[in-house]
Amino acid sequence: MKKLTHLDKEGKAKMVDVTEKPLTQREAVARGSVCMKPETLKLIQDKKIPKGDVFSVARVAGIMAAKKTSELIPMCHPLNITSVDIDFHLDSKKNKVDIEVRVKITGRTGVEMEALTAVSVAALAIYDMCKAVDKEMVISDIMLMEKRGGRSGEFKRKTKNLR
Repeated sequence: MKKLTHLDKEGKAKMVDVTEKPLTQREAVARGSVCMKPETLKLIQDKKIPKGDVFSVARVAGIMAAKKTSELIPMCHPLNITSVDIDFHLDSKKNKVDIEVRVKITGRTGVEMEALTAVSVAALAIYDMCKAVDKEMVISDIMLMEKRGGRSGEFKRKTKNLR
């Protein structure tokens, strides 16, 4: 098993020192889902949710969350993110919205946490926008799908996508 890098020799929490790491292109893709009643999905699709355009709000929330990750997750480095792309896919057979986030940076540390945080907050924003019509929604399957760059190289999840 790999050594935990966020602990010092005495077991105290610490931020990893990335000072000497080279700048490299890094990218991470994360996904998640929000399951809901068929009527809720239809309201989203028809842009009839009383609070407004669900995907516009969720997209902005996800982008903001990616940029604020270091303020939410204690050992994450503040990063100068260069790109956040968020896509939504409506699945009427499974009554869910799939969310995919791609985050890019040129930096010394990865952006996996930023992608995962963006998916999580985008899902929460969808829930918030729709809770007046459906309090039984379920946020699920938030996971890292792939990452590139850095010393650990490339990771690609072996399981099929959520769709």
